[in-house]
Amino acid sequence: MLEYVDEIDDIVTTYIKHKIMPNEAMGDAAHLALASFYKCDFLVTWNCKHIANANKFDHITRINSMLGLFNPKLVTPFQLLEEGD
Repeated sequence: MLEYVDEIDDIVTTYIKHKIMPNEAMGDAAHLALASFYKCDFLVTWNCKHIANANKFDHITRINSMLGLFNPKLVTPFQLLEEGD
């Protein structure tokens, strides 16, 4: 269980400001912020629109780097299982 600390809100705000996620996807932004802040190796999600979207990977990497955050690998459950093969 990851603690939702105040820094997460700041990261979410930055994600929205830099258009990584739309304003209505605050939950998605929070998931990414938590995984990045706590240096999770993977963020496993079925959300291919806002998170596990190859078109967003570079943008997410740039913003996380700007914020000094870790970049978790963003994968679907299927992709994670393929890595184990």
